[in-house]
Amino acid sequence: MCGCVHSTQDQALHLEGEPNPPAAPTSALAPKNMPTSISVSKQLASIKALRKGSDLEKAIATAALVFRNSSDPDGRLGKATAKNLLQTQFKNFTEGQETKASYKDLLSELDEHTENKLDFEDFMVLLLSISITSDLLQNIWSVKITQ
Repeated sequence: MCGCVHSTQDQALHLEGEPNPPAAPTSALAPKNMPTSISVSKQLASIKALRKGSDLEKAIATAALVFRNSSDPDGRLGKATAKNLLQTQFKNFTEGQETKASYKDLLSELDEHTENKLDFEDFMVLLLSISITSDLLQNIWSVKITQ
C-alpha cells in the first residue's frame, strides 16, 4: 500500500501491570501471548494512559488492539484475515460497497500486496480508504449536531 517508513513498530502498547517487553521483540505490535478471549473493551480499560483519553484516542487504540489480537507473531495480517476483519469488524462501512469501483480497487490492492501481509500502517490506510469511500460516511456527515 503506501510503503511509508513508520514508527509504530518502535512503540509498544503497554498494559497496566504488564512486565517490560523483551529486549528484542520481533514487532512491537505482535501479540504478547494475550488470550483472545479478553474483550477489546477490557484491554482498553487496562491501558492507564487512556483512562482520561479522548474519543479519538480510544478509537485508534481500539483499531490497534483489534489489529494486534488478529495479527500473526510478526505483527502482520494475512490478506484472508484482513478481509475477514473487514467483514466482521467493519461491516457497516463495507456493506453495499462491493459493487463500487473504488472498493474493488482497494481490495484488489490487498490481493496484489507484494508480501500478501499487512502491517499496522497498511491496515490503517486500508480502513481509512474504505471509510472515505463508504456510503456510511455520507450518513455520518448528514447527522445534525445539537448542543
